[in-house]
Amino acid sequence: MDKLKGSAEFIRKLFPGRIDIGIVLGSGLGDMAEDVEDAVVISYHDIPGFPVSTAPGHKGRLIIGKLEGKTVLCMQGRFHYYEGWSMQEVVYPIRVMRLLGIGDLLLTNAAGCVNTGWKAGDLMIIEDHIKLIADNPLRGPNPDSLGPRFFDMTHAYDKELVRLAEAKAAECSINVRKGVYMFFAGPSFETPAEIRFARLAGADAVGMSTVPEAIAASHMGMRTLGISCLTNMAAGILDQKLNHEEVLETGNRVRKDFSALVRNIIASWPQS
Repeated sequence: MDKLKGSAEFIRKLFPGRIDIGIVLGSGLGDMAEDVEDAVVISYHDIPGFPVSTAPGHKGRLIIGKLEGKTVLCMQGRFHYYEGWSMQEVVYPIRVMRLLGIGDLLLTNAAGCVNTGWKAGDLMIIEDHIKLIADNPLRGPNPDSLGPRFFDMTHAYDKELVRLAEAKAAECSINVRKGVYMFFAGPSFETPAEIRFARLAGADAVGMSTVPEAIAASHMGMRTLGISCLTNMAAGILDQKLNHEEVLETGNRVRKDFSALVRNIIASWPQS
């Protein structure tokens, strides 16, 4: 807790005001933070105790400022389990957000599309998730000042925010999907057999992030909305190999729609 408080105090000195929404920007989506007005930019390197992202396409900095009339804190780059961070380190920034008084969280990611009725480039609102990996960001002693030892995950993705995202997508004439995101550890892409299993388990998309952050947010009572950019069809669906370049290329291609959707959601985000 002392380490978390030190990080939060450092950020608060640079931006002492209220922050309405925390936003985590996934692979290929980080440039949306450039739209933030009157921005305070803080490198992860400069924040005491903060991890440093090493994933391609992640700039590794916080952007705090105004977006569509709300004060937001954007993470340009998240921390992944596959980078070698512990689960507790992966969710460290989400806990810092909570100590900064942020009660609302928007998680975005690039994901592989499992649902064969959908296509690469679709946007998916996350309704629920599947995590079969044994590790958990709450494993070990419970930080009681952040949340209870045992907590409910029924509404990990806030239903009101899901409805808001659907409504704003309709207003923007953006065709969005709703579905279940399944977490895999990475960094290897999933095998075709794992994708068949994911589909049988009820997953519509797979990825290597988001779920630990959503768990930590639920533990701390934060309202969370998750949106996936389905950047590629998952392994075995098409007769081609997977590569990270495709993830970034598709993210760039749909950036305009994604940015429009997020901006419209933020503009109408209900006060907590």
